[in-house]
Amino acid sequence: MLMDAAASSLLIVDVQQNLGPVMADPRAVYRGCSLLLRGATRLDIPVTVSEQYPKGLGPTMGELLELTPANSVVEKIHFSCAAEPAIKDRLDGFNRKQVVVAGIEAHVCVLQTAIGFHQAGYQVFVVADACSSRLAANHQAAMARMAAGGLSIVTVEMVLFEWLHRAATPEFKDLSRLIK
Repeated sequence: MLMDAAASSLLIVDVQQNLGPVMADPRAVYRGCSLLLRGATRLDIPVTVSEQYPKGLGPTMGELLELTPANSVVEKIHFSCAAEPAIKDRLDGFNRKQVVVAGIEAHVCVLQTAIGFHQAGYQVFVVADACSSRLAANHQAAMARMAAGGLSIVTVEMVLFEWLHRAATPEFKDLSRLIK
């Protein structure tokens, strides 16, 4: 199944100031999430950014927060965004049955979020190269478990080019410049 911009929303999970720097590959997460946010904004795809206990873990990383649309950040206390009523209601309100998920930690909040939305009837696409964990082995195990459970494991470029659907558009020109 392909990702469709008209059917998708983007969910960035917990890429926060006190958590991001201790990931196995934080720069890849920041770059990937940045590209996804830029793509979603350019293509009018709804965005949600979760923050797990921001008093302790800090706010979303500044470079990502600058790209986040107003009123898109939602605090949570559950590990799974699907178990957090404000986030679940927000995504349900978009009336889009595909959710593209990226963030940290892959084996905790991303995994529980992806499985939760999958169980709620969403088509879930987890962006492997925009996710991380403190240990690379945890990231790998999370991706394998989600794939075995029927979730689609994708890359940033897969997401962007499937959302674009075709070349020779102003959106294609804008987003392809970002990838190069």
